[in-house]
Amino acid sequence: MKFATWNVNSLNIRLQQVLDWLEANPVDVLALQELKLAQDKFPVDALNEAGWQASWLGQKTYNGVALISKQIPTNVVQNNPHFTDEQSRLIAGTFRSESDKKVRVIGGYFPNGQAPDSDKFVYKMAWLDGLRKWLSLELAVHERLVVMGDYNITFDAADVWDPATLEGTIHCTDQERTQLQALIDLGLHDGLRLCAQPDKSFSWWDYRDFGFKRNRGMRIDHILVTKAIKDATTAAFIDKTPRANERPSDHAPVVLEAAL
Repeated sequence: MKFATWNVNSLNIRLQQVLDWLEANPVDVLALQELKLAQDKFPVDALNEAGWQASWLGQKTYNGVALISKQIPTNVVQNNPHFTDEQSRLIAGTFRSESDKKVRVIGGYFPNGQAPDSDKFVYKMAWLDGLRKWLSLELAVHERLVVMGDYNITFDAADVWDPATLEGTIHCTDQERTQLQALIDLGLHDGLRLCAQPDKSFSWWDYRDFGFKRNRGMRIDHILVTKAIKDATTAAFIDKTPRANERPSDHAPVVLEAAL
C-alpha cells in the first residue's frame, strides 16, 4: 500500500493539482489538510468522476481534512472523540490492503501554535494531549495504524534549514518536540526516516524570500506508523515536484510505501 499526506493550502485553488498528482501517483490513501472549504463545498463530484472516493471534514475559510482513496473506508471518525474541538483537524478511516489486511489511517492538521507565549500554543499543547489519549486507545485495537498529516512540529535540528536561528521558535520548541516524542513513545515510528534521505529534506518552504528555490524549509509533515507497517516499509520520500507548480501549496507530499 502507498500512503501520502499533503497540506494543499486550499483545495478550491489546488483541486486540479491534486487530481493531476493522484493520476501520476495512484496512492492507496492520500490525507489532505487545510482544505479551507465548508463541508458542503467539498468537490466530491470531481473526485468521484476521476475514480476517487473521499471522506472529509470541512470548515469554512480555515482548516479542513480529508482522506482520498479508491476504496470507501469503514469506521470513519471525524475529529478526536476525546477532545472537544470546534476546528476541523482530524479524520480517521479503516482501509484494506490487497491481501485483505486492515489498516487504520488517521489524517491530521495539527495546530500551528503561533508562538510559544500565545493562547494558540496553549491550545496546541492541550490538543496534542488529547490526541495522545485517543491514539493510545486506537493502538490497542489496530496493529496496523498510520498517523499522517501536517504536524507543525520538527523532530530535531536536521528538520530545520537554519537551526541556529530557529531553535526554540514555533515548530522547534522543546515543548512541541516532547509532545512529538510522546507519540513515538506510544509505539510509533517516523516513516520517512525508515529509509535513507538526502540532507536537508524538507516538506514546507515559506513563500517569501525564494524559500523553495533556496531550500530554506522545514520538515513538519510526517507519517508515523506502527511496527507492523515499519517492518513492511519499502520506500519513503518527499515529492517536491508539486512545490514547483504555478501557484503551489507551500507544502509538498510525503509518501510511504509498505508491502502489506
